[in-house]
Amino acid sequence: MDNIELNALGKINLGLDVLGKRPDGYHEVRMIMQTVYIYDQIRLEKKETPGTELSSNLFYLPTDKNNLACRAADLLLEEFGIREGVKITLAKHIPVAAGMAGGSSDAAAVLYGLNRMFGLGLSTEELMKRGVSLGADVPYCILRGTALAEGIGEKLTPLPAMPRCQIVVAKPPVSVSTRRVYDKLDETPVAVHPDIDGIVSGLEAGDLRKIASCMGNVLEQVTVPEYPVIEKIKASMKEAGALNAMMSGSGPTVFGIFTEKSRAKKAAQKIREAGLAKQVYVTNVHNARRK
Repeated sequence: MDNIELNALGKINLGLDVLGKRPDGYHEVRMIMQTVYIYDQIRLEKKETPGTELSSNLFYLPTDKNNLACRAADLLLEEFGIREGVKITLAKHIPVAAGMAGGSSDAAAVLYGLNRMFGLGLSTEELMKRGVSLGADVPYCILRGTALAEGIGEKLTPLPAMPRCQIVVAKPPVSVSTRRVYDKLDETPVAVHPDIDGIVSGLEAGDLRKIASCMGNVLEQVTVPEYPVIEKIKASMKEAGALNAMMSGSGPTVFGIFTEKSRAKKAAQKIREAGLAKQVYVTNVHNARRK
């Protein structure tokens, strides 16, 4: 196999709780992760000369080792002593620096693709073990679907699939530093912890309304005061009929859960017309896991 094309899917957090900071500087978390059908397109091609080459449709993305996709390729090429190189063509569609794990998903797709392209024979679990060295979200992005993430995000427990629904995703025109959000959280007492167990119970019962009612993200208490547009988008989604709306990850992306596509489309249109966000998508959950 000389080339392969893959979709790197984004994620949302149905619930995100931070339990504390560890001695190694990482944060202990408890999250419910869910893949959504917004994706980057990645093409991998073998090349005769050694090393990794990356090109992208976004001029401001790094194309060297500062890009997780390059580091993922280098990791497997070096480990398995592969003399050929790899050309990565990345068409970026997942909002950047938005709490949707776009970079981690790209890295996961590269690991998965090179494993197939070079016939390395690594299992999903073996790929996930390698992925954690690149970033805490990479193992989940290899697994995909609905999962409970613990530890720094690398301890994953598959959960029953999210019930079918419509998801509106809106990324306002602001950028949020994940590191800064977590640093500020360390200085702020957590007022309310989200009901992660309630979300799990809702998933087990296939009860979309219970899942939505239990949603919560502890990082909102840090990010929302600095970026009021996040709360405005949440309110707009709820007014348009969302069962609930919440910030994903460290933000600033907001998602809302809808039972009807017509309401989801109207919510998206309302957000665009109000100038709250230009990047607005109507999509659905993606529950298929990688094999």
